[in-house]
Amino acid sequence: MKLSQFNFDLPQELIAQYPLPEREDARLMVLNRKTGKIEHRVFKDILDYYGDGDVMVFNDTKVFPAKLYGNKERTNAKIEVFLLRELNAEHKLWDVLVEPARKIRIGNKLYFGDDESLVAEVIDNTTSRGRTLRFLFDGSHEEFKKALFDLGSTPLPEHIERKPEEIDAEMFQTVYATKEGAVVAPGAGLHFSRILMKRLEIKGVNLGFMTVHSGLGTFREIDVEDLSKHRIDSEEVIVDDKLVDLVNSAKDADKQVLAVGTSVLRGMVAGESMGGHLKSFTGWDNKFIAPPYDFGVPTSLVSNFHLPLSTMLMMVASFGGYENVMRCYETAVEEKYRFGTYGDSLLIL
Repeated sequence: MKLSQFNFDLPQELIAQYPLPEREDARLMVLNRKTGKIEHRVFKDILDYYGDGDVMVFNDTKVFPAKLYGNKERTNAKIEVFLLRELNAEHKLWDVLVEPARKIRIGNKLYFGDDESLVAEVIDNTTSRGRTLRFLFDGSHEEFKKALFDLGSTPLPEHIERKPEEIDAEMFQTVYATKEGAVVAPGAGLHFSRILMKRLEIKGVNLGFMTVHSGLGTFREIDVEDLSKHRIDSEEVIVDDKLVDLVNSAKDADKQVLAVGTSVLRGMVAGESMGGHLKSFTGWDNKFIAPPYDFGVPTSLVSNFHLPLSTMLMMVASFGGYENVMRCYETAVEEKYRFGTYGDSLLIL
């Protein structure tokens, strides 16, 4: 398919800039893939579509405070550093993005904190914007990580056009986040409150977890019209035996398996086995998914309403069918649904 097929008019005011006070009060559009029927519900109504023995699979990645603001030595120029991932714990090496990139050279030192107590040295240029930093810190790894994260702020995506605020530290994180490593929150999972998850368990729904450490490649602009030529960044995926047993038992019993978000959808593709079953997987995955695509493991998907030309929209369209999903998005604009990470959701059955 072509990139332009995933463009649509999205009024700026429909891109959610703040979370709702209650996670589960977001709107929920429901699409039946077979009939094309669309329903308009509230997110907590997802309870009505799942029952005893069904499985919901969540991404338990935990977003870390990845944005740092510092100053360059000598010139004191303000520098924004986006921590991507830790490369080496012993030597305190990090893969980062810096802005403005043109001002940073190998050997430059960067200072962070009001007292400039944290110092980093640029030791490599990995891409046109990327750098490798070595942090200079005397202390244990745990002390270093605490100092680093105390200075960091929530890495809100660019479509949220404001500075991080206190509310984001809690709401830009799922209630079940445990595995630190992501710089992008799994948006669909943000709507699940602890109360809603408990109500699902009481109803007999089994809750399973995988880990997908989503990176900035999720939001990176696509610069080719022919989608077969697009390449995405690798993301770390962990699918363990416990989840494999849970999902495969549900599949064998003809129960539903819900992928909560496109990151889980990608993880299921990475771990897909014969006959629509799941197998354990630990490694890095960079498979780009666009229509048409046949998914063997999940029977349903819930995902936020994504922005035009985004890889997440393409994945949702791959699952729900291009015509069906684009019709849902047209309806969402007409009905003033909220888009983006803090926006409303689409459930595809």
